[in-house]
Amino acid sequence: MAKETHAGVLGKSPYFLLKRAAQFAAAIYARHVGRTGLTARQFTILKAVEANEGASQTALVQITGIDRSTLADVVARLVDQGYLNRRRRSDDARANTVRLSAAGRRAVRTISPGVEGVDRDILAALPRNHRKPFIEALAVLAAKMDGNGGRESAGKPAPRPRRKAVK
Repeated sequence: MAKETHAGVLGKSPYFLLKRAAQFAAAIYARHVGRTGLTARQFTILKAVEANEGASQTALVQITGIDRSTLADVVARLVDQGYLNRRRRSDDARANTVRLSAAGRRAVRTISPGVEGVDRDILAALPRNHRKPFIEALAVLAAKMDGNGGRESAGKPAPRPRRKAVK
């Protein structure tokens, strides 16, 4: 039996290709930003907080697409590392608001050029005429997730396909 490669059946699978593309992007991120010690997810949260100072963690879940429990864990680590300040909301003791600390602002300012380099390198790997459609296609997929086309964003697993009864 011939050995299957990514060029075979897997090379036609959107899921597999997206996973491989994500691995490619992660390697570029590691090269540009990895030495800072901040992960892409941590940077995403810092940038979201920068753009939405005082946002609740619930709002950050919606803004970033990171699930609630993961976001809470990452925010707690960023607070411990001194990048974020977290406070209980005065009008809702169950909700936290999040703000950048001075160290968080410095980190965003320092790391942003590297992250911009990641974006440039990813796009540079594509033929020029594929770059805009690539970004547009990714935006469509992200919008589907935001519109709860991917139920995971609402904290609910996607429904399992039903099996037909065997007679």
